[in-house]
Amino acid sequence: MKQKIIFLALLVCCLSTQVKAQDALALNKEYTGAKPTLTVYRVIYQLDSGSPEIIKKAIRNISNLLNDPRLQGKLEVELVAFSGGTEAFKKNSEYEEAIKKLVNQGVKVVQCLNTLKERNIKKSELYDFLAFVPTGNGELVIRSQQGWTVIKP
Repeated sequence: MKQKIIFLALLVCCLSTQVKAQDALALNKEYTGAKPTLTVYRVIYQLDSGSPEIIKKAIRNISNLLNDPRLQGKLEVELVAFSGGTEAFKKNSEYEEAIKKLVNQGVKVVQCLNTLKERNIKKSELYDFLAFVPTGNGELVIRSQQGWTVIKP
């Protein structure tokens, strides 16, 4: 008798768990993402790699963000390059048109001056539409403390 009661209790538990799991799956399927409740969302992308895959990923990530219908008219976006990321901003690179498009969509595109000094790169070797900051890391620290989300693709 005791074994029968234990078996029935386990069966009820298992059936209950299956129902809960089915409910969870149904609820998950209905989820459409977080609701934007703020007036402004601020994000800074850290580009410190010269890898073509990483550069393309950063550009694609920012483009996707700008196209999120939940965030239309609510974004401040900055792309800061330093170290190897400076490769993305060199004249005649394959990224010029994509980066110009980001700037035309309101993205601040910023280069670290410290990297230029360390690597003996002249501003004239880079796109003429860039903004400059003393250090990329300093920009990340300041933005972070101001509440900006930091993303490293």
